[in-house]
Amino acid sequence: MPLTVELDRSSPVPLYYQLAQAIETAIREGELAPGDRFENELALAKRLTLSRPTTRRAIQELVDKGLLVRKRGVGTQVVQNPVHRRVELTSLFDDLARAGQEPTTRLLDYRVGKPDEEVARELNLAEDREVVSIQRLRCANGEPLAVMINHLPVEIAPGADELEGTGLYQSMRARGVHIRLARQRIGARGATRSEAQLLDEKPNAPLLTMARTAFDDSGVAVEFGNHCYRASRYYFDTTLVDR
Repeated sequence: MPLTVELDRSSPVPLYYQLAQAIETAIREGELAPGDRFENELALAKRLTLSRPTTRRAIQELVDKGLLVRKRGVGTQVVQNPVHRRVELTSLFDDLARAGQEPTTRLLDYRVGKPDEEVARELNLAEDREVVSIQRLRCANGEPLAVMINHLPVEIAPGADELEGTGLYQSMRARGVHIRLARQRIGARGATRSEAQLLDEKPNAPLLTMARTAFDDSGVAVEFGNHCYRASRYYFDTTLVDR
């Protein structure tokens, strides 16, 4: 069925923006599902009595946001909603499950050894202490989303067999380790060749990054992680308060 769009031609809000907002709302509310082919640009312009440049600009807005994709020989298709994550003390696995997206994990590396200088500093460990270092690829509804590297003291780390079926923090809670506080840094950079291959992106594609050191109830550092996320599929949300 053609998407129902109501445009207010007397509004100062540009028509391309009204159209883009209407399409985005339909995608986020599930009226347009991932994989759906979107109406032809020319047909949409004619149906809504809009100029083709106006329609093209609205569609391009959504392509730039990662909500639509143009494919040669196929046309314009809906892609998955970007993952909206508040900057809170939660795990990505829990956030995806809570949002109704199906999280899956592929374990890329699991090793036990001495920490490097940065990991030892962040976890406040002597360099002769052993840590478990884990690298995972996290997907949402089958689409790659993030590459995650985490380091934990060996005595509280979950086994490799657990990490493809559940979230890291969930496994830690099952061991009586409760994350109470975290210090994190959010940034951005280009994807390395190996990251691009894992995330189905081009080398140097924009990635969001997060480095987090987590502390338990007693204030002991229990986990240090470096994660990178596809900028086209993921964003952080913060609330600012004027004090």
